[in-house]
Amino acid sequence: MRIHWLVIGIGDITTKRVLPAIQAEPRSELFGIVTRDPAKAAPYPARTWTCLEEALQDPAIDAVYVATPVYLHHPQTIAALRAGKHVLCEKPVALDYAQAREMVETARACGRTLGIAYYRRMYPKLQRARALLAAGVIGRPVLAEINCHDWFNDEDGRRSWLLDPTKSGGGPLYDIASHRIDVLNFLFGRPTAVSCHRSNVVHRNPVEDSATLLIEYENQARGVVDVRWHSRVSRDEFRIVGPEGAMLLTPLSGPELVYPGGAENLPRHANLHYPCVENFVSAVLDGTHLYSSGESAIWTDWVTQQALAHSQTRPLDPKTPIPLS
Repeated sequence: MRIHWLVIGIGDITTKRVLPAIQAEPRSELFGIVTRDPAKAAPYPARTWTCLEEALQDPAIDAVYVATPVYLHHPQTIAALRAGKHVLCEKPVALDYAQAREMVETARACGRTLGIAYYRRMYPKLQRARALLAAGVIGRPVLAEINCHDWFNDEDGRRSWLLDPTKSGGGPLYDIASHRIDVLNFLFGRPTAVSCHRSNVVHRNPVEDSATLLIEYENQARGVVDVRWHSRVSRDEFRIVGPEGAMLLTPLSGPELVYPGGAENLPRHANLHYPCVENFVSAVLDGTHLYSSGESAIWTDWVTQQALAHSQTRPLDPKTPIPLS
């Protein structure tokens, strides 16, 4: 059996990763694309629709990849599930936890699979780190520090929706912290308490340009997540501390894993989305464990909601000088 895919949205991530992943996965077929601009879909051997409702009426479609801005995840996923399709949705799940829960509950009621594209769960390095932590290589993990710093202010105008909180939910808290929160959830289990500081230090935008979270887990580990859109120096740092030593995973997206008594090189797949698509297809066809299910992914939405509810914010003072580019 093959999975016939409908992809909604055709932006950078879709063209660079999602479509190539579907085309490379041997049990998958790119059947259709929904886009406001059919010219973007012209290079692909697939049917094209401008109306999602019409596309979902096609009984040949088995699964839908939702690759649109965050505010569309909830309505488009609900519509696809109710049309009898399985859904793999981009992260974060939704604008808030209530929407995310409704997506999960709808998938359950419809008897369909809902996956979320938190592809880092399938990094060989993180799979190995999880096993080593369970084996006690650093003792009981007590602290994790995970940072991602970069520069984003949509200077080229290609992703302006990220700066609109009604479409994105927020700034780096939603965009890049969500991946890192999910990594901590994958390694440590269920979060129980969250505090957060958000601020606009450099950019004058409706969303924050930096956020720092402290997350407490059921196993009493604590995670510190710091994400920034105002750094000219890129950082992708991650370490986990325990009574018997530390595990170093910097850079998070690199292959290096260092721990007491060992060091390993575990590269990720060249296409970050391919293992995610492959795992989703296996879950649909064979009942294989889905590494990033809707049920597991909505805990990141829970953390984000708690961060917004229990955060201190410091907006940018208009008199504060902005560093020149």
